[in-house]
Amino acid sequence: MGISMGQESEKNGYELQEKAGTVRIADDVVAMIAALAATEVDGVAAMAGNLTNELLSRVGVRGLSKGSKVEVSGKKVKVELAITMEYGYNIPATCQRVQTRVKSAIENMTGLEVLDVNIRIAGINVTKEK
Repeated sequence: MGISMGQESEKNGYELQEKAGTVRIADDVVAMIAALAATEVDGVAAMAGNLTNELLSRVGVRGLSKGSKVEVSGKKVKVELAITMEYGYNIPATCQRVQTRVKSAIENMTGLEVLDVNIRIAGINVTKEK
């Protein structure tokens, strides 16, 4: 079952026309995929707003996309992330890993082509775990 046609829908989402029907992916879902992928990278403490993967199990994923913004145009997407880094990690190397992970996750899960993954470092986590 290949994708025969894709189009932007009128309500902040993306529709895929499949042989068996239509699949609609909301922009918020793409933003959540980006945020989850980013927080899986070592050195990323949290998305802006201090939601870590550990907190997600208690509070759910609804607020996770707060530090993630996506712009879907046709079958292409641009992503903007605001992250908090752990102290001591190399920022350029960590950001490159985040960009690769986010691009791969979105493309594999949605079929969209990721053009850009722009990252803003919103803070550094300097607390030491005991």
